[in-house]
Parts: sequence; C-alpha cells; structure tokens
Amino acid sequence: MLEMKETLVMTHSLGFLVCVTLSLTAAGCGAGLKMTRIEAASNKPSNVAVFFAVDREKEPVSDLLASDFHIYEDDRLVSVDESRQTIVNPQIASAHYTLLLVDMSASVSASDQMHDIAAAAIQFVGQVGKQQRVAVYAFDGSKNLYEISAFTPTEQQTAQGLNSLDSFQSRDPSTNLNGAVVQALGELDKSLRATDVPLRFGTLVVFTDGTDRANRVPLQEMIDAVEASPHAVYAIGVGNEIDDSTLSRVGKSGYIRVEDSSASAAAFNEIGDRIVRFTQRYYLLSYCSPARAGKHKVSIEAISDGDKGKLDYDFDANGFGPGCDPNKPAPFDTTGKTRKSRERLMATGDEPERAPRTAPRSETRPETKAKVEGKAEVKAGN
Repeated sequence: MLEMKETLVMTHSLGFLVCVTLSLTAAGCGAGLKMTRIEAASNKPSNVAVFFAVDREKEPVSDLLASDFHIYEDDRLVSVDESRQTIVNPQIASAHYTLLLVDMSASVSASDQMHDIAAAAIQFVGQVGKQQRVAVYAFDGSKNLYEISAFTPTEQQTAQGLNSLDSFQSRDPSTNLNGAVVQALGELDKSLRATDVPLRFGTLVVFTDGTDRANRVPLQEMIDAVEASPHAVYAIGVGNEIDDSTLSRVGKSGYIRVEDSSASAAAFNEIGDRIVRFTQRYYLLSYCSPARAGKHKVSIEAISDGDKGKLDYDFDANGFGPGCDPNKPAPFDTTGKTRKSRERLMATGDEPERAPRTAPRSETRPETKAKVEGKAEVKAGN
C-alpha cells in the first residue's frame, strides 16, 4: 500500500500517477528495470567501460554490485573471471553539482522564520554534500545573487560558509525570483564547465516564500531558461503567496509547498533524499573484453529483486590484446560532442534523472500532478 499524506511532492507524468493509484489496491505495476546508457567507450589493450543509470518505475535503483550485472558479447555470457568486471567510482568520469538558491527577501530575513530556514539549509547541504558538491546562493530584490558558499570539495567546507546565512541582512526588501533563477542556472553552467570530467550533471533547488515582485526579469524569460536547461530543477515554496502554478514552472523536476517555515526541514529533507538517490543510480561498469578483433555488441543485464533490464553498446576490438586493468576504464569522449548529445537526451525527457515536466492545467498543456497539502510527508506501506 502507498499512502500520500499532506504536502507533496515530486511531480510526475500521468502514467506514473496511474501506477500510484493502482498500487493502492494492487501490488506493483510494470515490473522491470530501465537501464539508460549515458556514455560508453572502448580502448586498448581490451578495456570496455559503460556509464549508465538504473531505474525501476522512474525511481532510482542504487547499491547494485558488480555481481548484479551479467555481461554478454554477441549474446554469449562473458565469464566473470575472464572479464574481471568491476564497478568503478563514477566520480572519475562524472561531476554532480547542486546549487541551493535561498530567498532572503525581507519577508524571510526580517522574520522569525530565519533560524528555521538556515537550519534546514545546513541540513540539506550536509545531506547532499556527501554525494555531490554543493553551493549556496541567496537573493532578495537586488539585481545580483549573493554567494553564501561556493562549490567546494567537501560538505564541511560548504557548511562553514552557511554561518552567514542565519544573520543575512536583505539589501533590497523586494523579491527578484525570476532573475535569481536565471542567474543561478548560469552559475551552475559556469561551474560545471570548469570541471575536467566528461560527464556533468547539475541540479538547482530553489527555496522561496513568494512570487517575483521586482520585475527585473519577465516571468516567461525565467520559464524559458528553466525549460531550456539540461539540469534538474526543484522548488520549495513556503506560505500561500506563491501558488502551485508558479512552483510547478520553476520546479520542473518536482516541487513541495508547505504552509510555514516549521515544515521547511521536512521539505528540504525530501528534496535532498531524492537528489541523493538519483545520484546513486549511476554506475560505471568496466571490464576486460575477451575479443581480440572485429566488431562486437556488448549487452549488460542488471538484476535486482527479480527484475531485469538490459542495454547494448557496439565496439571495435581490432588491436585488442592482454594487459587490461578494469580499474582503469577506457576514457570517455571529452570533446564536448557526446556531452551535447547527453544534454539533448536529457532535454527530451528520455534521460530519467529529470522527472517528467509538470505545468498548470490548461487547454494547451493538459497535464496531471500529485499534490496533497500540509507537512511534506509521504508514507509507504504494504
């Protein structure tokens, strides 16, 4: 049984909502794993590496071991002893950055909500910072963002920069929400471009207690920037000034609205947990191919709790020979070509890291969203 209680949540496509509805009276729907290939490469002496994501019903599957995967070449099972297949730390090939954007307009910074919000932000940084690099920026009615804590190697360093958040003083009491979102996406892009790994994933989390009042940037410009971005974008709204229509446009990957700041910690925790789980769904599987010449198709099969999934990759083994070390995977393309292809994949919604988009119901965009109001809590049972 699945119980949704009070305020949620992550928005999903109509198909997923049907699955949730049926699960109230039936066990499961649509068993099976979805494996999405992000990148693959082969290199001499005989290394083959595949970077992919594993999901079950649009939910991430984490904690799989090398033994949970079967490798086939041309439909013939490759011996584990021969291939020495291993899961390599994906950080050698990928970077995951999350930017937390916090509303510090006068309605927040001059209120008794400030301590609760700062504490929730610190908790969020500690939670997500174990898996990713996290930066925190603030905004009010001013034209530019305020850097609270930049992207740093450890969550401890990031948390240290948050000490100033609790005592933040607004320079402009208005709310430049639209401009802040556009700038934050730009900061996320810039930081990711500066990394030296070929695969780059960004997430923006926006916390606000109101709609845009400054009118520095038109609403449609902000919406266009969010829609065009390859990054996941989540939104947390507090109070009744900002409505679900606006939140759903900002938080294209999901949003939560709570009634007051006392529930902020739960909302941040819900979003943080989702980000962490989606980070852990990525795997870099490396192995030594027994092939020594010719073109071949490798198929990787994942098995988890009785469910299976598979992906394929074609490679050329000409020139392959002994001396392979699976702990040194074949390098991925760093020219930017494959990165652009990955971003196009994400932009179409095929890349499962981005939950399906949700917009306000209208005659032109008839979509459905899950929302229950209250404390941002989801409970699951049998």
